[in-house]
Amino acid sequence: MRTPKTRYAKSDDVSIAYQVFGEGQRTIVLAPAWVTHVDLAWEEPAQARFLDHLSRFARVILFDKRGTGASDRHVGTPCLENRMDDIRAVMDATQTERAALLGCCDGGAMASLFAAAHPERVTHLILFNTFAKRLRSPDYPWAPTMEEREFYFRRLEAHWGEGLDFCAMAPSRAGDAAFREWSGRLERVAASPGAAVALARLNTQVDIRDVLPTIRTPTLVLARRGDREVHADETAYIARTIPNAQLALLDGSDHLFWTGEPDDLLAAVQEFVTGAPAEQPVDSALLTILCTDIVGSTERAAELGDRRWRALLERHDDIVASELRRFMGRKINTTGDGVLAAFDSPARSIRAGLAIQQALAPLDLPVRAGVHTGECEIRGGVPSGIAVHIGARVASLAQGGEVLASRTVRDLAVGSGLAFYDRGEHQLKGVPGEWRLYAAAEG
Repeated sequence: MRTPKTRYAKSDDVSIAYQVFGEGQRTIVLAPAWVTHVDLAWEEPAQARFLDHLSRFARVILFDKRGTGASDRHVGTPCLENRMDDIRAVMDATQTERAALLGCCDGGAMASLFAAAHPERVTHLILFNTFAKRLRSPDYPWAPTMEEREFYFRRLEAHWGEGLDFCAMAPSRAGDAAFREWSGRLERVAASPGAAVALARLNTQVDIRDVLPTIRTPTLVLARRGDREVHADETAYIARTIPNAQLALLDGSDHLFWTGEPDDLLAAVQEFVTGAPAEQPVDSALLTILCTDIVGSTERAAELGDRRWRALLERHDDIVASELRRFMGRKINTTGDGVLAAFDSPARSIRAGLAIQQALAPLDLPVRAGVHTGECEIRGGVPSGIAVHIGARVASLAQGGEVLASRTVRDLAVGSGLAFYDRGEHQLKGVPGEWRLYAAAEG
């Protein structure tokens, strides 16, 4: 097929390059791995054949993540939730209400987070050769050690543009001079050596283990048995952790989705996307809850009197509503002298809390805030459940002018430019276990 036209969508103020092709009844958004370039993809025959096959049974959206390929490059080191928002941007630009997500390698983390946060927009989630965590720990023994990653970073920077990295991920193409030449050119046009290393370092910090149990979208987890980048046991762990996920291990050792023997992968994707059971109503979503509270409100109300205090609260409410709109939050309800709000982005929720505190400071209204990310029940369109209560409990432990965040929030906001300061472990009233909390601030 002819190379599709490359267009641009806006994700905040960042331009995201994308292409749309195919005529199927279903839409598949291909959440790309590490570094890509939408135009050069069609110059590699095996990748072009793979994309052409997808287009025979689905309308396909292909895009480059921010910081790579034909998308805006000078965007710092984008965090996982920024990348997730790139999916929303291309879906909006193509007037796609719902789609299946096919996430490959680190694109799987981005797709998983989007599926958990926006289940109403995702019909199916397909994860191929995906990791949940990129750094080894006692409870995740399949990932590389930090020493192994540091060796990889040095090699990556020293040989970027030679095609060695892509060739290492496709053993079936070993000795293929044309493939190595194309791979080297792709590396050079997709990212600079420094940007490639920065993105690889960011991927090293990815940890979406807390996200996986909250995914309610029908999910298919795929991997090749001999893949050197992602262990088969790692893939099985992801499939076990996502509720009702299907697992399929394929023959071969290539990490790239379009090399090796891609026909079995294409067949599995086609059957899953076109033969899935009837859609179930969305009744839960992964959300970040922000809870704010005015410190010393009772004393201040007594000092001002009812009329003046009511006027000050109205000013408070206007400011809070404005900042929630600015950071794309939605109010759940008010708490008398505070607010409960929900966000699809941990970093935006923190920045909303910080902005609210700053905007209210001239009114001499010290505000404390708590932030927690978790699965929320959706009842009548309103988030509820334990995650909402945890957000309120976290806020109750904050000091005036402080935004406290749970560990899950800190883990998901890696690369956002925010700083987190350990405030130790705490008991949250009515919530089992010890909870490690962090004070959040702009980095």
